[in-house]
Amino acid sequence: MPLNLIKLAVGIRDIDHLREVHARRAADGIVPVYTRMIPKRAEEIVGSGSLYWVIRGSTCVRQRVVAIDTGVDEEGKGYCIISVAADLVPTVPTAQRPFQGWRYLEPAAAPADLSEAGAAGDELPPHLAAELRSLGLL
Repeated sequence: MPLNLIKLAVGIRDIDHLREVHARRAADGIVPVYTRMIPKRAEEIVGSGSLYWVIRGSTCVRQRVVAIDTGVDEEGKGYCIISVAADLVPTVPTAQRPFQGWRYLEPAAAPADLSEAGAAGDELPPHLAAELRSLGLL
């Protein structure tokens, strides 16, 4: 089973806003995501794992991780570039507490894709779906 990452999408309003931001940064279907800390378990993530995004307190979308690279900035500090596929895969909205940076996300704890969860009809806005889930209505 692939290992995943989870990260807060700071300043992002919803999935459409994330799509807009990533469209400006995408090149050849790949979006770079910059972070300070480098995953030590990168080989377990690349190719089969995903980066799950927490938007406004809810994990609601993921992107497949295609590469993890490192570099050093002008000040001599290391950084990491997590390259993800530009395609956004909506997931079942799942409440998530705030945290800094990224975290590993084991496959058993990862939210299911909406398409696999039997979603039908129009999607609820992520914040509404998260609220209904917290009330036990979804």
